[in-house]
Amino acid sequence: MEPISTRRKALVTGGAGFIGSHLCEALLNDGWEVYALDDLSTGSLDNVAHLRERWDFHLVVDSVLSPTVVNELVYKCDVVYHLAAAVGVRLIVEQPVHTLLTNVRGTEVILEHAHRFGKRLLLASTSEVYGDHRDQTPLPEDARRVYGPTTARRWAYADSKAMDELLALAYHQERGLDCVIVRLFNTVGPRQSGQYGMVIPRFVERALAGEPLEIHGDGTQTRCFCHVADTVRALSALMESPETSAEIYNVGSQQSISILDLAQRVIEMTRSESELAFVPYEEVYGLGIEDMYHRVPATEKIAAAIGWQATLDLDVVLADVIKHQRTAGPAPDPAGNGAPQREWETRSGASAPSTARTASE
Repeated sequence: MEPISTRRKALVTGGAGFIGSHLCEALLNDGWEVYALDDLSTGSLDNVAHLRERWDFHLVVDSVLSPTVVNELVYKCDVVYHLAAAVGVRLIVEQPVHTLLTNVRGTEVILEHAHRFGKRLLLASTSEVYGDHRDQTPLPEDARRVYGPTTARRWAYADSKAMDELLALAYHQERGLDCVIVRLFNTVGPRQSGQYGMVIPRFVERALAGEPLEIHGDGTQTRCFCHVADTVRALSALMESPETSAEIYNVGSQQSISILDLAQRVIEMTRSESELAFVPYEEVYGLGIEDMYHRVPATEKIAAAIGWQATLDLDVVLADVIKHQRTAGPAPDPAGNGAPQREWETRSGASAPSTARTASE
């Protein structure tokens, strides 16, 4: 076992979320000491319950919008994985101010402190930054972005994450920040909640309950789904590769499926008698929603950089989600999990230099 004093330390913002909790688990298994920062707005204590008794895992229940907390954590860690974000179509539509503030201001705070203490940072972005492409041609990292009007609230998330990318690249160019940007294409797997509109856990939950599977629109829109284990493997490998600094990489599967075919596949694999229900977008989310027809990642760049490709196909993804939901039941409501307003579990006596400034000053 590596001596405690020499263990590398990683900060994972959004560490109690779906992807974040899997990343924390993988880092711990690789010998890292992990600090997870999460305000539990969309994350859940249940996601990290199996880690809470470990001496090398520290959960900080607070926000990336808190400069004093971020200052302390970034100072004591060697690398920063910035996954914290407002996500999910429902949350974006219902709370656009929260989406923009968390994604842009929160990233600004993280970038400022990573720069201040000279820490390497991985920024998790999204395939939504590509916008509304109408064909199924794989999207390379330098593809043009095709957006709708600002009156369509769906674009708040895409625009906020694009601004995150621009901020990170600006910090690299102007201030020398060591960072790598990852665009995630529909990561799925155990522990993902359907509460905010994520399609696979929502379909599986309804199929297991024998309820109709709601398809928004006509179901001809397609998506590629990547198992969270493959995504986490890409994140850690990119962080460990210094030559990826200031680069952007797609992370996703190239196995495309229409939402209609996905619903039918879920019904078959769960042996459910659920029916399909087609619901117009405006009935689900109100006005201001535009869906994106197709999103397929080009993955040649990441393959050349670290030899990564998705290895777990859609049937494995669905089987794992179905098994998890049958065992654990529906994902908990993060707002009702009884978490304290703030919980700071640390075992390091290191203190960061105090700062009275915010990241924008």
